[in-house]
Amino acid sequence: MITYTPVKVRYGETDKMGIVYHANYLLYLEDGRTDFLEQAGFPYASIEERGYLCPAYSAELSWRAPLRYGDDAVVETRVIANGGTKTTYQQRVFRAGDDPAVDKPVAEGRVTACAVNRDTFKPVSIKRELPDLYERYNALIEPEA
Repeated sequence: MITYTPVKVRYGETDKMGIVYHANYLLYLEDGRTDFLEQAGFPYASIEERGYLCPAYSAELSWRAPLRYGDDAVVETRVIANGGTKTTYQQRVFRAGDDPAVDKPVAEGRVTACAVNRDTFKPVSIKRELPDLYERYNALIEPEA
């Protein structure tokens, strides 16, 4: 499954040069992951209600072109790996209207999230503690773009 999440660049997300501050792309990627879970039938709030969290464990980002205040963008999100405790997402940010099959993204990243117990923050096995989510992730894995 691949999801496409719209993003509107807000003024407060830009720097003195008028472009999106590099760290704010992480917020766009988070929006994409949250939307992915929603569309997969596992709203993030439902995971929290079961006593678990899925914080980012690692992130890798690269940028090709800037987004500016007022730009419309789209975050493409796919799961490319699902392990015992960690799930890896590949995400690409495009200008709205770009064709992901043809156009190059303005930014792309890979984020790995780790399932943890909400109270102890200790890693947990998704396969054991959230087997329905584990199976859903496995069914939705896509090859890297």
